[in-house]
Amino acid sequence: MRLLHTSDWHLGRSFHGVGMLEAQRLFVDQLEKTVREENVDVVLIAGDVYDRALPGVDVVELFDEALERITVAGAQVVVSSGNHDSAVRLGFGGKLIERGGVHLRTRLEDIGRPAVFRIDEGIEVAVYGVPYLEPRMVADPLNCESSTHTAVTAAALDQIRSDLRRRRTQSIVHSVVMAHTFASGGVGSDSERELSMGGLGVVPLNLFEGFDYVALGHLHGQQQLQERVRYSGSPLAYSFSEARQSKGAWLVDIDEGGVGEIQPVKWAPQRELAILRGPIAELITAPEHAAAENAWCQVTLTDAERPHQAMERLRARFPGTLVLAFEPSRNAGEERTYSERIAQAADDASICCGFLEHVRQRSASTEEAALFAETIDALRAAESGA
Repeated sequence: MRLLHTSDWHLGRSFHGVGMLEAQRLFVDQLEKTVREENVDVVLIAGDVYDRALPGVDVVELFDEALERITVAGAQVVVSSGNHDSAVRLGFGGKLIERGGVHLRTRLEDIGRPAVFRIDEGIEVAVYGVPYLEPRMVADPLNCESSTHTAVTAAALDQIRSDLRRRRTQSIVHSVVMAHTFASGGVGSDSERELSMGGLGVVPLNLFEGFDYVALGHLHGQQQLQERVRYSGSPLAYSFSEARQSKGAWLVDIDEGGVGEIQPVKWAPQRELAILRGPIAELITAPEHAAAENAWCQVTLTDAERPHQAMERLRARFPGTLVLAFEPSRNAGEERTYSERIAQAADDASICCGFLEHVRQRSASTEEAALFAETIDALRAAESGA
């Protein structure tokens, strides 16, 4: 049996104001191709199917299309809910659509009820989906003594272990656990919503001991915490902090003896990400930046003064520039505070020019300085009654 471990689709998300639905349609194309070419039996989606609790109609239609294409291609699907999803809405009609090969695990009541797939007579794979657990909401129903991510996750996994013990008295059962959480040792990125403040949302890795494979969701970088405990990461980059991450999934083979080979799957993005830094004259002329001309770009300009019409000039070469920052380079000892510069100003016009430079990070032009001087002279004349 071959599983495809995915998570964090975040359908409906935008990237710095740019809609990503077309890029997500391309991902669905690549997903279906992988299912067909790699003979995938079950696709796992470990939470955050949607980017918001109330997704748009076109977003829901894309997910509906994805499920149809996956099942037509010959695979079944197991879906658990993440912290971005509305568990109730995502799980609607779950009992009915399970007959069509889509197994939704969004409710507390279903934590100990796996989707079961037969490898051979007397040999099964039980896939348990742990939805995102908000401690304050689920601590009492799970009979936890404390409202922490560790406590509620441990209680949920105890339910799974109890069900596994019962099943293993009747047949050989290999266990797969899907969980949407921040496991200790994982590396996050800027596009993930914090589960709690101060690192209190991180759960110990040893909670997952004893399972054949743990398919984690929430962190957007594809990573291996242990040989059989992994994050698939998101299929697309959702922040520039993910620019150097490869995007894809894990192919997990399970046979009579348990988990065998685990292989990475890589999916090409619709558009690459580029992070550029330097003075504007160098960026818009240097040939080594040619690859960024068709990418989404984050640019940091290091010019001593903020260049005039910086965004327009950058977009002439890099039309996909979405983020622009300024970090002026200064010589040692050159930088003075705004208060120091104002204190040394010769006159009122110099103070106005200094303020303009402070807020704009570019010195006043000759014309602007002249306008300040003219305006101040006119005010003084008006005050004196001249």
